[in-house]
Amino acid sequence: MQAVANAAQKAMGPVPTEVHAEYNARPGGETMKALAWFGAKDVRLVDAPIPDITEPDDVILKVTGTTICGSDLHLYHGEILALQKGDILGHEFMGVVDKIGPNVNNLSIGQRVVCSFQIACGECDYCKQKLSSFCDKTNSSSLQNAMYGHRDAGFFGYSHFTGGFPGGQAEYVRVPKGNVNLLPIPDGVSDEKALYLSDVLSTAYHNVMDTGVKTGDVVGVWGLGPIGLCAAKFAILKGASRVIGIDRVPERLKKAQEFGVEPLNFSQHTDVVGRLQEIVPGGLDVALDCGTFHEPKTILHKVEKTLMLETDVPETVNEMIMAVKKGGRCGIIAAYAGYTNHFNIGALMEKGVRLIGNGQAPVHKWWKEILNDLIIPGKFDPTFMISHRVAIEDFPKLYAAFDKRVGGVEKVFVQTKFSNPPSPGCPTLSRVDDWA
Repeated sequence: MQAVANAAQKAMGPVPTEVHAEYNARPGGETMKALAWFGAKDVRLVDAPIPDITEPDDVILKVTGTTICGSDLHLYHGEILALQKGDILGHEFMGVVDKIGPNVNNLSIGQRVVCSFQIACGECDYCKQKLSSFCDKTNSSSLQNAMYGHRDAGFFGYSHFTGGFPGGQAEYVRVPKGNVNLLPIPDGVSDEKALYLSDVLSTAYHNVMDTGVKTGDVVGVWGLGPIGLCAAKFAILKGASRVIGIDRVPERLKKAQEFGVEPLNFSQHTDVVGRLQEIVPGGLDVALDCGTFHEPKTILHKVEKTLMLETDVPETVNEMIMAVKKGGRCGIIAAYAGYTNHFNIGALMEKGVRLIGNGQAPVHKWWKEILNDLIIPGKFDPTFMISHRVAIEDFPKLYAAFDKRVGGVEKVFVQTKFSNPPSPGCPTLSRVDDWA
């Protein structure tokens, strides 16, 4: 699949962009540790050249915190198109400013910053609306343009389908348009509270806000990984009267229950729609898809996906459409990539369901609001979801453990040689071999 995708993209040629993924190496041949993809379930820690200022708006970061995201598992399994051997992964990270390009005048050396997972130009019509994930000028992928009719912004560490930009699961990273894509972090906010503004917090918040959760709504959340847990918390903050969490991992269901979510274990209640109709007569007001497309439930979809008759599965979306009331709202923040079979389009139309593709979250639209209105005042503490802290050297083992969900692993803080010590109340350094 990767060979075909890369060949197709090469044949079509790149779309012209304002920024470029390739970077100049730092003079002197210095190297850094970085996590790179080499094939399905084959990620390796490599020595890669340290990036240098390559374009005038660049910023070079020393990475002080990075992590693994559920969407990284799509890369791990080779399910995202246009991966190439040696691609540096990672789209959720923060750091301190190490070098700045001549056009960057709003940051200083040594400043703590968090980076958005998307690369925005700051100047196109979408960027002017803070819709940074829709930026028109940073993703060169002709393949995405052909498949979707348009392109997302360029993303860090997420294949050449999103521009081929080296990611942040590394000791250093080059941030194109660094004057736009970095948010300064106040001294009173710990790294553990700031890091996840890069993706998971903005993604979960966007899911809730874009789908329009309001006071009194009964909300169902499919998938209680970090994004689902945060979406559930945000829904409660926005006034939801009930939140029901659908998952099968006991640790996730227990954690959600601790802050008021009603658990629905689909291993015990295999007819999710039937169970929801029992406990929510009339149907949900809102359904949120915070899950994954790469784990089909039924034999039919397991076969079709294995035979590449579909790339994605519609099971969660179909359950959501059936479970919401007539005129209900369904928001999809889970990362889907291609095509699916057996989608219940009839129920969608006949029930008048609002099916909302939330898109990749526009981090720039939400990160200041989350930081200033929720984290700093103490209304939302993201450290509740951090289960482990490991060193960058453990990244390959962490991918395998995260994929199997062993040891109660949820969100992980991955430290580098530049990281601060753990904050009080947060996990201390461990080795994957000790708990996986």
